[in-house]
Amino acid sequence: MPILILGGTADARRLAGLLVSAGYDVVSSLAGRTREPLRPPGRVRIGGFGGVDGLVHYLRDERIDVLVDATHPFAATMSEHGAAACGALGVPHLVVRREGWSASAGDEWHRVASLDAAARLIPQLGRRVFLTTGRQGIAAFAGLDECWFLARSVEAPAGTVPRRLAVLLDRGPFTVEGERRLLAEHRIDVLVTKDSGGSDAKLVAARSAGVPVVMVDRPPPPRGPVVATPEEAVGWLSDVAAR
Repeated sequence: MPILILGGTADARRLAGLLVSAGYDVVSSLAGRTREPLRPPGRVRIGGFGGVDGLVHYLRDERIDVLVDATHPFAATMSEHGAAACGALGVPHLVVRREGWSASAGDEWHRVASLDAAARLIPQLGRRVFLTTGRQGIAAFAGLDECWFLARSVEAPAGTVPRRLAVLLDRGPFTVEGERRLLAEHRIDVLVTKDSGGSDAKLVAARSAGVPVVMVDRPPPPRGPVVATPEEAVGWLSDVAAR
């Protein structure tokens, strides 16, 4: 049963490992936005498909039996393409989305619908901003000349960026203590992040330091079955294989 995983996330890599260990034929598709991506077990393809039509052709040509969308919760376009291609061919389709974050006692969170909304809110909260939204969204903050930004990403951002920007090239996972040191060292007074779920070290550090958080809400997943963990995905796939 050939399985295509739309991946690039830690959950996608873990799922590929579990499935390969269980004897499944797995190919993981990575977008190719980073030069040195972490490669999951099994077969790997890198690059886009060319829209819905390209994905339809790939699924048909490779005789893919099941597609698992384990992309980042904010990769809405790829998720939509996956759902549409599977709908056109009648290919079973599963979405893996880890649970989002929930505020705890002591948090000061400001939920917004988009990066543009986050940019509009920041000047009301502070002037030294820690951006953990990914390098592709940094342009949304380019007009805030009164603010200083620290952006953390795996690779340096390109294109339009804020005038006062420092870039920290790093790849998680991160520790709470390390995040506390970073906030203190750079005198951060606002954290901006996306509700991607997973490790919440930066949120715990912000809570303890009294730093407000601007939280960008995730888009809804496409319609269809959704599970929260790779382990749940393996169970779902086992049921599909048994039919």
